[in-house]
Amino acid sequence: MDEQELLYTMALTFALRQHSRAQRILLETLGSARAVYEHRSDASSVFENISPRAAEMLQAMPSVMKACEEELYYARAHNINVLAIQDEAHYPARLRTCDDAPLILYFLGNADLNAEHVVSIVGTRRCSERGRDFCAGVGREIAGRDGRALVVSGLAYGIDIAAHRAALENGLPTVAVLAHGLDEIYPSAHRQTAVEMLEHGGLLTEFTSHTPIDRLNFLQRNRIVAGLSDAVVVVESPARGGSLNTARLAADYHREVFAVPGRPSDKLSEGCNTLIRRNAATLICSASEMMDDLGWPSAPKAEELQGELFPSLTPDEQGVVAALRASDADLSLSELSAATGIPSFKLIPMMVALEMKDIVKALAGQRYHLRR
Repeated sequence: MDEQELLYTMALTFALRQHSRAQRILLETLGSARAVYEHRSDASSVFENISPRAAEMLQAMPSVMKACEEELYYARAHNINVLAIQDEAHYPARLRTCDDAPLILYFLGNADLNAEHVVSIVGTRRCSERGRDFCAGVGREIAGRDGRALVVSGLAYGIDIAAHRAALENGLPTVAVLAHGLDEIYPSAHRQTAVEMLEHGGLLTEFTSHTPIDRLNFLQRNRIVAGLSDAVVVVESPARGGSLNTARLAADYHREVFAVPGRPSDKLSEGCNTLIRRNAATLICSASEMMDDLGWPSAPKAEELQGELFPSLTPDEQGVVAALRASDADLSLSELSAATGIPSFKLIPMMVALEMKDIVKALAGQRYHLRR
């Protein structure tokens, strides 16, 4: 789009920070950010229902133009794509339907933000091993159904990072929506994962460089996590938490909301159980159930995938892979023995070999995940 219009749009977001709905109304009322700039002095008469505070803030547009030019220079120097809501070819189409969508997004990466299938996975930062296992299963199941589906989350500790890593392990593109600028990574412990995502996904934010880490920014970014997707999956959440806010926003945007149930005594699942009890989310126990509800095409048959993905395995090893895939869940050594007819003493070295080939993952209690 025209660079001057892009700068005026950036200036509108700078002047009316944290007033996304007002920004959108102003832009759509006059049809361009340039027109908003030109009418900033008579905003109260031109824009019906504009608050005195917003009209006052609008006067700052000329004073922030230099900062906008510097931000645009920074973005281009670092290969950051600046996406304006007027740019129908590149701005995420799903997000544009939300009335409080950011006018400007900053994106670093190669993911298709308008992929055919987009799913956001959220949950608590203090997740359990069960929550991480569920994310791992979701990555496998989605990859088996649509290897181009986009997984979105927030790069935070717990469920977020588990969802990103599960997507990467299964070859799925994954995008993190950040609550700060692209000049840093928070938390820093997830930097390596973020770097990997640049090659197979990306990092997305509405915040400019040098934005301080602030709790309110995380709540603000949740609307992007919700608005980008077809559906939001809450894996684990206590009674209160940011993931419940994301679920509420998703419902407001008419997105599907799914929740993974937990035991009544499990504090980490209290929020999920409440969503289900209040009919605010659909109960799911696997990603397959979610994909069925969303109407995704059926996956190839297990035996077709087995021959295609694991041509070098022995017949017994292929039998183990088939049993894990058919179960659609993790299996213990004894369950695998019963399913394949292979004695446990023969299975043990076989499972070690499959793990070294990165086909299965050993879990606590001699249980096994199928990685792909």
